[in-house]
Amino acid sequence: MIFIDGVGIGKKDYENNPFFKYGFRTFEELFGKIPHLDGNKYLESDNAFLFPVDACMGVPDIPLSGTGQTSIFCGVNAPMLIGKHFGPYPFSTLLPLIKEKNILHEFKKRKKKVSFVNAYPKVFFEYVNSGRRRLSVTTLSCVLSGIRLNKISDLRNGRAISAEIDNSRLIARFNYKLPVIKPETAAKRLLRLGSQNHFTLFEIFHTDHLGHGRNIEQLEKTTKTLDRFLFHVISNLSRNISLIVCSDHGNFEDLSSKMHTLNPALGITAGKNAEQLSKRIKNLSDIKHAIMEMYE
Repeated sequence: MIFIDGVGIGKKDYENNPFFKYGFRTFEELFGKIPHLDGNKYLESDNAFLFPVDACMGVPDIPLSGTGQTSIFCGVNAPMLIGKHFGPYPFSTLLPLIKEKNILHEFKKRKKKVSFVNAYPKVFFEYVNSGRRRLSVTTLSCVLSGIRLNKISDLRNGRAISAEIDNSRLIARFNYKLPVIKPETAAKRLLRLGSQNHFTLFEIFHTDHLGHGRNIEQLEKTTKTLDRFLFHVISNLSRNISLIVCSDHGNFEDLSSKMHTLNPALGITAGKNAEQLSKRIKNLSDIKHAIMEMYE
């Protein structure tokens, strides 16, 4: 699974939708067109499917990350459970549910091999070790399930991937002496790591940050890096591997606002069981169940 924070299917807008503004080869070449609200939101290519995923799930107001990600990784309608959308971190009453129902824990209970391949800087581990737990659902799921989080040494040794794909943020912000790698190199690494596990998770969260901040220079670079990465992953995916690309809400696809959107979240499936998965997933809470059903 590749989880991309804050990416929805938006309007055909060459000014405010980065996918139209900068172009997106993954959509244009693999699916024939860029999906948008006024056109066909269901696209298909050679054993790959693109489709909208309901992020509102019957609860009014704008979807937020805490409840959206809990819905994805725990298979529950989290905003309905607490009566509202909440974020960016999960609502306190959802913590026991995340500990018991997150998909990483579910695979671990079944004696399956799982891996969260993101690498974290030293400052993150200092934060966690301090006892503070304002964490995203993905990292919280690992901490609560006893799943190891990768360090920069794992990144250097090819056992992990940086959240920005190419290591650039770790170099610029944290001054790590790392090479800037090609998106295709990171994609090859993910495919290799994915072949070693029953479930592999990679999270990209800068899309949501940039949707809020709208740094134009970074937006273009991020869009193109993401595009090259996804294109290589999907184009070179083994038919024995199932890929799900998903998001928790819209944001990045509409730069006219710094807020999240009411747009459907982006969903892509490819490889083994791709069509079955695409038909099974209608809203965020369907994603975990669709994955686990393949193991029943």
